Amino acid sequence: MEDENKAVSVWQRLKEAEKPIVMYGMGDGAEKIMAVMNRLDIKPKEFMASDEFVRGHSFLGYQVRKLSEIEEMYDDFIIVVCFGSSLPPVMNRLYELAEKYELYAPDVPVVGDGLFDESYIEEHSDRLKKVRKLLADDKSREVFDGLIAYKLSGDINKLREFETPLEEAEELLKIGKSETYVDLGAYNGDTVDRFLRLTNKEFAEIYAVEPDFRNFSKMVRRNYALGRGIFHPINAAAWNENTQLQFRRSGGRNSSACNQYGRGAAVKVNGIKVDSMLGDKKPTLIKIDVEGAEREALDGARECISKHRPRIVLSVYHRTEDLIELPLKIKELNGGYKLYLRHHPYIPAWDTNLYCI
Repeated sequence: MEDENKAVSVWQRLKEAEKPIVMYGMGDGAEKIMAVMNRLDIKPKEFMASDEFVRGHSFLGYQVRKLSEIEEMYDDFIIVVCFGSSLPPVMNRLYELAEKYELYAPDVPVVGDGLFDESYIEEHSDRLKKVRKLLADDKSREVFDGLIAYKLSGDINKLREFETPLEEAEELLKIGKSETYVDLGAYNGDTVDRFLRLTNKEFAEIYAVEPDFRNFSKMVRRNYALGRGIFHPINAAAWNENTQLQFRRSGGRNSSACNQYGRGAAVKVNGIKVDSMLGDKKPTLIKIDVEGAEREALDGARECISKHRPRIVLSVYHRTEDLIELPLKIKELNGGYKLYLRHHPYIPAWDTNLYCI
Protein backbone atom coordinates (compact mmCIF):
# COMPACT_ATOMS: atom_id res chain seq x y z
CA MET A 1 0.00 0.00 0.00
CA GLU A 2 2.83 2.40 0.80
CA ASP A 3 4.03 2.36 -2.81
CA GLU A 4 0.64 3.67 -3.96
CA ASN A 5 1.47 7.06 -2.42
CA LYS A 6 4.05 7.52 -5.18
CA ALA A 7 1.91 6.21 -8.03
CA VAL A 8 0.34 8.46 -10.64
CA SER A 9 -3.45 8.61 -10.70
CA VAL A 10 -5.61 7.89 -13.72
CA TRP A 11 -6.54 11.56 -13.79
CA GLN A 12 -2.93 12.61 -14.19
CA ARG A 13 -2.42 10.02 -16.93
CA LEU A 14 -5.45 11.35 -18.80
CA LYS A 15 -4.32 14.92 -18.37
CA GLU A 16 -0.93 14.13 -19.87
CA ALA A 17 -2.28 11.83 -22.62
CA GLU A 18 -1.29 12.54 -26.20
CA LYS A 19 -3.72 10.01 -27.70
CA PRO A 20 -7.36 11.06 -28.18
CA ILE A 21 -9.63 10.19 -25.25
CA VAL A 22 -12.88 8.40 -26.08
CA MET A 23 -15.63 8.21 -23.47
CA TYR A 24 -17.51 4.88 -23.49
CA GLY A 25 -21.07 5.09 -22.17
CA MET A 26 -23.65 7.66 -21.24
CA GLY A 27 -25.83 8.53 -18.28
CA ASP A 28 -25.06 9.40 -14.66
CA GLY A 29 -21.62 7.78 -14.63
CA ALA A 30 -20.50 9.69 -17.70
CA GLU A 31 -21.77 12.96 -16.23
CA LYS A 32 -19.80 12.38 -13.01
CA ILE A 33 -16.58 11.50 -14.83
CA MET A 34 -16.98 14.44 -17.20
CA ALA A 35 -17.47 16.77 -14.22
CA VAL A 36 -14.09 15.68 -12.86
CA MET A 37 -12.44 15.96 -16.25
CA ASN A 38 -13.84 19.45 -16.78
CA ARG A 39 -12.50 20.48 -13.39
CA LEU A 40 -9.06 19.13 -14.31
CA ASP A 41 -9.19 20.57 -17.83
CA ILE A 42 -9.11 17.12 -19.46
CA LYS A 43 -10.86 17.26 -22.82
CA PRO A 44 -12.15 14.05 -24.42
CA LYS A 45 -12.30 13.83 -28.18
CA GLU A 46 -15.32 11.56 -28.68
CA PHE A 47 -18.17 9.66 -27.05
CA MET A 48 -19.03 6.13 -28.09
CA ALA A 49 -21.57 3.49 -27.12
CA SER A 50 -22.09 -0.17 -27.93
CA ASP A 51 -23.29 -0.55 -31.49
CA GLU A 52 -26.82 -1.56 -30.47
CA PHE A 53 -27.25 1.69 -28.50
CA VAL A 54 -26.05 4.11 -31.17
CA ARG A 55 -29.03 5.74 -32.87
CA GLY A 56 -27.54 8.98 -34.17
CA HIS A 57 -28.08 10.79 -30.89
CA SER A 58 -25.79 13.10 -28.92
CA PHE A 59 -24.68 13.34 -25.30
CA LEU A 60 -23.25 16.40 -23.52
CA GLY A 61 -22.81 18.07 -26.88
CA TYR A 62 -20.91 15.14 -28.45
CA GLN A 63 -22.20 12.98 -31.26
CA VAL A 64 -22.27 9.40 -29.99
CA ARG A 65 -20.43 7.06 -32.34
CA LYS A 66 -19.94 3.32 -32.75
CA LEU A 67 -16.61 1.71 -31.92
CA SER A 68 -16.16 0.84 -35.59
CA GLU A 69 -16.52 4.53 -36.45
CA ILE A 70 -13.96 5.51 -33.82
CA GLU A 71 -11.54 2.91 -35.16
CA GLU A 72 -11.87 4.37 -38.66
CA MET A 73 -11.18 7.86 -37.35
CA TYR A 74 -8.13 7.12 -35.14
CA ASP A 75 -5.25 4.66 -35.30
CA ASP A 76 -5.05 4.51 -31.52
CA PHE A 77 -6.94 6.07 -28.63
CA ILE A 78 -7.70 5.83 -24.91
CA ILE A 79 -11.07 4.44 -23.77
CA VAL A 80 -12.63 5.77 -20.56
CA VAL A 81 -15.41 3.48 -19.30
CA CYS A 82 -18.32 5.50 -17.90
CA PHE A 83 -20.73 2.78 -16.73
CA GLY A 84 -20.82 -0.17 -14.36
CA SER A 85 -21.71 -3.80 -14.95
CA SER A 86 -21.45 -7.23 -13.36
CA LEU A 87 -22.75 -9.03 -16.45
CA PRO A 88 -20.08 -11.49 -17.65
CA PRO A 89 -20.53 -10.70 -21.38
CA VAL A 90 -20.15 -6.97 -20.73
CA MET A 91 -17.17 -7.42 -18.44
CA ASN A 92 -15.48 -9.78 -20.88
CA ARG A 93 -16.00 -7.24 -23.65
CA LEU A 94 -14.29 -4.57 -21.55
CA TYR A 95 -11.37 -6.88 -20.79
CA GLU A 96 -11.04 -7.62 -24.51
CA LEU A 97 -10.97 -3.90 -25.29
CA ALA A 98 -8.35 -3.42 -22.56
CA GLU A 99 -6.08 -5.88 -24.37
CA LYS A 100 -6.34 -3.87 -27.57
CA TYR A 101 -6.43 -0.28 -26.26
CA GLU A 102 -5.34 1.74 -23.27
CA LEU A 103 -8.52 1.56 -21.18
CA TYR A 104 -9.50 2.99 -17.80
CA ALA A 105 -12.60 2.85 -15.62
CA PRO A 106 -12.02 5.82 -13.29
CA ASP A 107 -13.23 5.51 -9.72
CA VAL A 108 -15.79 8.20 -8.92
CA PRO A 109 -18.11 8.00 -5.91
CA VAL A 110 -21.65 6.75 -6.47
CA VAL A 111 -22.74 9.31 -3.87
CA GLY A 112 -21.03 12.44 -2.58
CA ASP A 113 -17.84 14.17 -3.60
CA GLY A 114 -14.09 13.67 -3.42
CA LEU A 115 -11.71 11.44 -5.32
CA PHE A 116 -9.57 8.55 -4.14
CA ASP A 117 -6.43 10.05 -5.66
CA GLU A 118 -2.83 10.71 -4.60
CA SER A 119 -3.75 13.55 -2.27
CA TYR A 120 -6.53 11.54 -0.63
CA ILE A 121 -4.19 8.63 0.04
CA GLU A 122 -1.53 10.93 1.45
CA GLU A 123 -4.00 12.80 3.65
CA HIS A 124 -5.54 9.61 5.05
CA SER A 125 -2.44 7.43 5.12
CA ASP A 126 -2.54 6.75 8.87
CA ARG A 127 -6.21 5.81 8.87
CA LEU A 128 -5.77 3.57 5.83
CA LYS A 129 -3.03 1.71 7.67
CA LYS A 130 -5.27 1.45 10.74
CA VAL A 131 -8.09 -0.09 8.73
CA ARG A 132 -5.73 -2.52 7.03
CA LYS A 133 -4.56 -3.78 10.42
CA LEU A 134 -8.17 -4.41 11.45
CA LEU A 135 -8.77 -6.87 8.61
CA ALA A 136 -9.00 -10.50 9.65
CA ASP A 137 -7.19 -12.44 6.92
CA ASP A 138 -4.62 -12.23 4.13
CA LYS A 139 -7.33 -12.22 1.44
CA SER A 140 -8.90 -9.13 3.00
CA ARG A 141 -5.57 -7.32 3.00
CA GLU A 142 -5.00 -8.36 -0.61
CA VAL A 143 -8.40 -6.91 -1.53
CA PHE A 144 -7.68 -3.73 0.44
CA ASP A 145 -4.34 -3.17 -1.30
CA GLY A 146 -5.85 -4.05 -4.66
CA LEU A 147 -8.73 -1.64 -4.21
CA ILE A 148 -6.34 1.21 -3.49
CA ALA A 149 -4.26 0.32 -6.54
CA TYR A 150 -7.38 0.19 -8.72
CA LYS A 151 -8.95 3.36 -7.34
CA LEU A 152 -5.75 5.23 -8.05
CA SER A 153 -5.02 3.77 -11.48
CA GLY A 154 -8.45 3.04 -12.98
CA ASP A 155 -6.90 -0.17 -14.38
CA ILE A 156 -9.68 -2.77 -14.62
CA ASN A 157 -7.20 -5.64 -14.87
CA LYS A 158 -6.28 -4.99 -11.25
CA LEU A 159 -9.87 -5.79 -10.26
CA ARG A 160 -9.62 -9.36 -11.56
CA GLU A 161 -6.60 -10.01 -9.38
CA PHE A 162 -8.56 -9.89 -6.12
CA GLU A 163 -12.22 -10.58 -6.92
CA THR A 164 -14.13 -13.31 -5.09
CA PRO A 165 -17.33 -15.05 -6.26
CA LEU A 166 -20.28 -14.09 -4.08
CA GLU A 167 -20.96 -17.73 -3.22
CA GLU A 168 -17.47 -18.13 -1.79
CA ALA A 169 -17.76 -15.00 0.35
CA GLU A 170 -21.15 -16.10 1.69
CA GLU A 171 -19.48 -19.12 3.26
CA LEU A 172 -18.04 -16.71 5.83
CA LEU A 173 -21.56 -16.08 7.13
CA LYS A 174 -22.37 -19.72 7.96
CA ILE A 175 -26.06 -19.06 7.42
CA GLY A 176 -28.27 -21.42 9.41
CA LYS A 177 -31.92 -22.43 9.48
CA SER A 178 -33.18 -20.10 12.21
CA GLU A 179 -31.95 -16.69 11.09
CA THR A 180 -33.66 -13.40 11.80
CA TYR A 181 -32.59 -11.56 8.67
CA VAL A 182 -32.69 -7.78 8.28
CA ASP A 183 -32.33 -6.60 4.68
CA LEU A 184 -31.67 -2.86 4.51
CA GLY A 185 -31.96 -1.76 0.89
CA ALA A 186 -34.01 -4.77 -0.18
CA TYR A 187 -34.60 -3.32 -3.68
CA ASN A 188 -37.11 -5.53 -5.54
CA GLY A 189 -36.61 -8.56 -3.32
CA ASP A 190 -33.63 -10.11 -5.13
CA THR A 191 -31.50 -10.31 -1.98
CA VAL A 192 -34.45 -11.71 -0.02
CA ASP A 193 -34.72 -14.38 -2.71
CA ARG A 194 -31.04 -15.16 -2.36
CA PHE A 195 -31.43 -15.52 1.41
CA LEU A 196 -34.38 -17.89 0.88
CA ARG A 197 -32.30 -20.05 -1.46
CA LEU A 198 -29.41 -20.17 1.00
CA THR A 199 -31.72 -21.25 3.83
CA ASN A 200 -34.03 -23.43 1.74
CA LYS A 201 -36.80 -21.17 3.14
CA GLU A 202 -36.09 -22.27 6.70
CA PHE A 203 -35.69 -19.15 8.87
CA ALA A 204 -37.19 -17.30 11.81
CA GLU A 205 -38.12 -13.89 10.39
CA ILE A 206 -37.26 -11.46 7.62
CA TYR A 207 -37.38 -7.66 7.89
CA ALA A 208 -37.04 -6.16 4.41
CA VAL A 209 -36.63 -2.37 4.29
CA GLU A 210 -36.92 -0.53 0.96
CA PRO A 211 -37.75 3.19 0.51
CA ASP A 212 -38.58 3.28 -3.20
CA PHE A 213 -42.27 2.44 -3.43
CA ARG A 214 -42.05 0.86 -6.87
CA ASN A 215 -39.23 -1.41 -5.77
CA PHE A 216 -41.03 -2.07 -2.49
CA SER A 217 -44.21 -3.13 -4.32
CA LYS A 218 -42.25 -5.55 -6.49
CA MET A 219 -40.60 -7.02 -3.41
CA VAL A 220 -43.94 -7.54 -1.66
CA ARG A 221 -45.48 -9.23 -4.72
CA ARG A 222 -42.41 -11.40 -5.12
CA ASN A 223 -42.63 -12.69 -1.55
CA TYR A 224 -46.33 -12.52 -0.74
CA ALA A 225 -46.49 -16.27 -0.07
CA LEU A 226 -44.12 -16.06 2.90
CA GLY A 227 -46.85 -14.84 5.23
CA ARG A 228 -47.13 -11.74 7.40
CA GLY A 229 -46.09 -13.46 10.60
CA ILE A 230 -42.52 -14.05 9.45
CA PHE A 231 -42.06 -11.64 6.52
CA HIS A 232 -42.08 -7.96 7.41
CA PRO A 233 -41.79 -5.61 4.39
CA ILE A 234 -41.24 -1.99 5.42
CA ASN A 235 -41.50 0.93 3.00
CA ALA A 236 -38.92 3.23 4.61
CA ALA A 237 -35.28 4.25 4.47
CA ALA A 238 -32.81 2.92 7.03
CA TRP A 239 -31.56 5.95 8.95
CA ASN A 240 -30.12 7.13 12.28
CA GLU A 241 -33.46 8.44 13.59
CA ASN A 242 -37.17 8.09 12.98
CA THR A 243 -37.93 11.05 10.77
CA GLN A 244 -39.01 12.11 7.31
CA LEU A 245 -36.45 12.24 4.51
CA GLN A 246 -36.33 13.72 1.04
CA PHE A 247 -35.99 10.89 -1.44
CA ARG A 248 -34.65 10.74 -4.99
CA ARG A 249 -36.72 8.07 -6.66
CA SER A 250 -35.36 6.27 -9.71
CA GLY A 251 -37.09 2.92 -9.55
CA GLY A 252 -33.66 1.29 -9.77
CA ARG A 253 -30.93 0.36 -7.33
CA ASN A 254 -29.70 3.93 -7.10
CA SER A 255 -32.84 5.35 -5.53
CA SER A 256 -31.67 7.15 -2.41
CA ALA A 257 -32.61 9.27 0.55
CA CYS A 258 -31.03 12.60 -0.25
CA ASN A 259 -30.93 14.88 2.78
CA GLN A 260 -27.18 14.38 2.62
CA TYR A 261 -26.84 13.84 -1.11
CA GLY A 262 -27.38 17.28 -2.61
CA ARG A 263 -29.93 16.05 -5.13
CA GLY A 264 -33.53 17.10 -5.68
CA ALA A 265 -36.24 14.75 -4.50
CA ALA A 266 -39.73 14.07 -5.78
CA VAL A 267 -41.14 12.46 -2.64
CA LYS A 268 -40.80 12.18 1.09
CA VAL A 269 -40.25 8.85 2.82
CA ASN A 270 -40.06 7.72 6.41
CA GLY A 271 -36.60 7.25 7.84
CA ILE A 272 -36.48 4.46 10.38
CA LYS A 273 -34.01 3.27 13.00
CA VAL A 274 -33.36 -0.46 13.00
CA ASP A 275 -33.27 -0.42 16.80
CA SER A 276 -36.80 0.94 17.06
CA MET A 277 -38.04 -1.25 14.18
CA LEU A 278 -36.87 -4.45 15.85
CA GLY A 279 -37.75 -3.64 19.44
CA ASP A 280 -36.74 -6.64 21.51
CA LYS A 281 -36.17 -8.90 18.48
CA LYS A 282 -32.63 -10.27 18.14
CA PRO A 283 -31.29 -10.05 14.57
CA THR A 284 -28.73 -12.65 13.54
CA LEU A 285 -27.89 -11.34 10.04
CA ILE A 286 -28.07 -7.79 8.64
CA LYS A 287 -27.37 -6.75 5.05
CA ILE A 288 -26.77 -3.02 4.52
CA ASP A 289 -26.69 -1.69 0.96
CA VAL A 290 -28.41 1.69 1.16
CA GLU A 291 -26.79 3.80 -1.57
CA GLY A 292 -24.52 5.96 0.56
CA ALA A 293 -26.51 6.04 3.82
CA GLU A 294 -24.61 3.11 5.34
CA ARG A 295 -23.16 5.21 8.15
CA GLU A 296 -26.60 6.51 9.14
CA ALA A 297 -28.07 2.99 8.95
CA LEU A 298 -25.33 1.69 11.26
CA ASP A 299 -25.99 4.47 13.75
CA GLY A 300 -29.66 3.53 13.67
CA ALA A 301 -28.75 -0.07 14.53
CA ARG A 302 -26.27 0.91 17.23
CA GLU A 303 -28.05 -0.84 20.10
CA CYS A 304 -28.68 -4.17 18.39
CA ILE A 305 -25.13 -4.29 16.98
CA SER A 306 -23.62 -3.50 20.36
CA LYS A 307 -25.87 -5.92 22.25
CA HIS A 308 -26.48 -8.83 19.86
CA ARG A 309 -23.51 -8.69 17.45
CA PRO A 310 -25.36 -9.94 14.36
CA ARG A 311 -23.32 -10.90 11.34
CA ILE A 312 -23.31 -7.94 8.94
CA VAL A 313 -22.81 -7.67 5.19
CA LEU A 314 -21.96 -4.02 4.59
CA SER A 315 -21.45 -2.25 1.26
CA VAL A 316 -18.29 -0.12 1.36
CA TYR A 317 -18.14 1.42 -2.11
CA HIS A 318 -20.77 4.16 -2.46
CA ARG A 319 -18.76 7.04 -0.99
CA THR A 320 -15.07 7.87 -1.34
CA GLU A 321 -14.62 7.67 2.43
CA ASP A 322 -16.48 4.35 2.93
CA LEU A 323 -13.38 2.15 2.77
CA ILE A 324 -12.04 3.99 5.82
CA GLU A 325 -15.07 5.20 7.73
CA LEU A 326 -17.27 2.11 7.69
CA PRO A 327 -14.81 -0.47 9.07
CA LEU A 328 -13.90 2.01 11.81
CA LYS A 329 -17.61 2.56 12.53
CA ILE A 330 -18.20 -1.18 12.93
CA LYS A 331 -15.33 -1.45 15.41
CA GLU A 332 -16.67 1.55 17.28
CA LEU A 333 -20.09 -0.08 17.63
CA ASN A 334 -18.71 -3.46 18.68
CA GLY A 335 -15.01 -4.27 18.97
CA GLY A 336 -15.66 -8.00 18.87
CA TYR A 337 -16.14 -8.27 15.11
CA LYS A 338 -13.74 -9.91 12.71
CA LEU A 339 -13.72 -7.95 9.46
CA TYR A 340 -13.39 -9.64 6.06
CA LEU A 341 -13.20 -7.50 2.91
CA ARG A 342 -14.28 -9.00 -0.41
CA HIS A 343 -14.84 -7.62 -3.90
CA HIS A 344 -17.24 -9.51 -6.17
CA PRO A 345 -16.96 -9.42 -9.99
CA TYR A 346 -17.94 -5.93 -11.09
CA ILE A 347 -16.51 -3.09 -13.18
CA PRO A 348 -15.80 -0.58 -11.61
CA ALA A 349 -15.12 -1.61 -7.99
CA TRP A 350 -18.75 -1.73 -6.96
CA ASP A 351 -20.13 -4.72 -5.06
CA THR A 352 -17.33 -4.49 -2.52
CA ASN A 353 -18.53 -5.72 0.87
CA LEU A 354 -17.29 -5.91 4.42
CA TYR A 355 -18.31 -9.18 6.06
CA CYS A 356 -18.49 -8.59 9.81
CA ILE A 357 -18.47 -11.84 11.74
